[in-house]
Amino acid sequence: MNKLFTCAAILMLGAGNVLAQPTINQLSASAVTMPMIFPAPQSIELGKGTILLGKSVTLVAAPGTDAETLAQVREILTGAGVNNILTAQRLPSNPEGNYIVIGTGKASLISQALKQSGTVIDTHAEGYTIATIARANGGIITLAGHDADGLFHAVQTLSQLAQRAVIPALVIQDHPAMPIRGTIEGFYGAPWTMENRTKHLNFLAGVKANTYVYSPKDDPYARDRWREDYPKTTLAELGKLVATARRNHINFVYAISPGPTVCFSDPAELKLIERKFDALRSIGVHNFYVALDDIEYTKWNCELDKKTFGAPGAEAAGVAQARFLNAVQASLNAHDPDARPLIMVPTEYYDAKESPYKAALRKNLDPKIVVQWTGTDVVPPAIATTDAQAATKAFGRKTLLWDNYPVNDYAQTIGRLLLAPYTRREAGLAEGLSGILSNPMNQEAASRPAVTGVAAFAWNDKAYDANRTWHFSARELAGGDERTTAALLTFFDTQHIAPTFGNQPWQEQAPHLKATLDDVREAIAGGDAASRQKAINNLIQCADGLATASDIILSGTVDPAFAQEARPWLDALQLWGRALQLTAAGLNAADQQSAAAARYFANAKKLAAEAAAVQSIKGATRFDGPIKIADGVLDSFIADAPKLIAF
Repeated sequence: MNKLFTCAAILMLGAGNVLAQPTINQLSASAVTMPMIFPAPQSIELGKGTILLGKSVTLVAAPGTDAETLAQVREILTGAGVNNILTAQRLPSNPEGNYIVIGTGKASLISQALKQSGTVIDTHAEGYTIATIARANGGIITLAGHDADGLFHAVQTLSQLAQRAVIPALVIQDHPAMPIRGTIEGFYGAPWTMENRTKHLNFLAGVKANTYVYSPKDDPYARDRWREDYPKTTLAELGKLVATARRNHINFVYAISPGPTVCFSDPAELKLIERKFDALRSIGVHNFYVALDDIEYTKWNCELDKKTFGAPGAEAAGVAQARFLNAVQASLNAHDPDARPLIMVPTEYYDAKESPYKAALRKNLDPKIVVQWTGTDVVPPAIATTDAQAATKAFGRKTLLWDNYPVNDYAQTIGRLLLAPYTRREAGLAEGLSGILSNPMNQEAASRPAVTGVAAFAWNDKAYDANRTWHFSARELAGGDERTTAALLTFFDTQHIAPTFGNQPWQEQAPHLKATLDDVREAIAGGDAASRQKAINNLIQCADGLATASDIILSGTVDPAFAQEARPWLDALQLWGRALQLTAAGLNAADQQSAAAARYFANAKKLAAEAAAVQSIKGATRFDGPIKIADGVLDSFIADAPKLIAF
């Protein structure tokens, strides 16, 4: 990405998607090019030739292949224009036409198909291999999963390959770097709706995530009223969500937050948790989490804890929590031996410094239990491999990173959507973490650009490219439309800032727009008339792009949920864009020594004030407030512009 990002986006906006569909003759003569797959595969090697799917494909499924995974393959093929999907039990000795062979590595059919490509299956958990062979009269595409999860991930990659006009001959060997990847719905404020969650689980599947933790702080039955049973209707809704997660090969984890009121030493409390977990087990939940964050350890909730563990304090809290959690883990072992280990988030979750609490937890906590940790701070500006090593030492095990990005439930995020790419996490973290869970925003669809980055980094941290992944997320939200993608990237740039709990953000605001506006300031200051006029012309283009981006985003190709969640920001963006258009007109008039400059600048000031007054959707986030669009960049430039050229 260069500093002319915003102007480049505007050129895309004007051009639209004008790529003509190639003819078959053109395809056969075209070069074989490397596809861009997200998350980046561990390895991908091109072969010779390409495969045009055409109208007919024969599907050869190995015994035991998951029916829903097969159904998704059919859906992908139909979307790619295949209208005749035949089936067969084996590959013929001299296949004609296009064949897709699908199954897990245990099937002889898969081994035979991969052998034709001179490769073998990736043997890592959740790993997969895709091998495509181009022939004069068709081709063979083999989708081989090490396990059912790996095969499902292979199908997600096929979905991206099938969006191209042709599929190149290639071999992809792929598997995740981190075993746990996904999100924790752990924010304060309005929880997601069941519809939001369903869409989110479908989205997570596409980016090869494998974990969703249900932990909304404002679910009373998970926190304030954790001892009470869920109403039957709510339990039934959760059951539907669990079924959606299962179809998407997502591990649905239920989190309970008893910390504010629990009596750690009372056996009756464990029985209540067991009862809650039994009810959730009845709807298909087999993985659980106990959250002990955002509570005090300077007091006990019951006299029995004081008698059992002594005076309240950090060390005593660590011992009490460890014993309680060990009992929960033992209960899980007894009820469901195949369940994954219990996950917990400690009261000291925000650094890796040695402390009496961490020492007590490290000494007493069952080593099987997974510990979450938010990094070097509640909202860390960066996370290095040395930080992960320090956390491993402090907690006595590899930690599961709870990354508080792009969550926007704290005061510094008022009026913001956090849409910057996921960055400043060091490659190599896979060696020091058991995984990463993103804590998203109250706005589910708007969280996807950042979460896409988290999932891609957790899948392959060493090959992760933040900007390319960011662009991919915009294309996905835009439904593949290039004009809308460009408009989204223009909008994303105005929401680029990533705050912390302090005064210093960890990502700067509107870097691409700022570069354009800085060019204008520098050209005007330089005193050269030709350079000044060129910069003003670029400013006019960029202002037009800002002013029209909202209408393009709302035109219909973007996910409707994103358009609804972002509506106040899009309204404000349009007003700010019009204010910048008037500012550009004012600078142009001032450069021509026209008295009209004063009128342009005055009207720009009025529009800017109107834009700054747009409010967020009441109740949508924990804190309401005025919408912020490229604040500190756009508003400053509009305010300063009348003083840049005397008229």
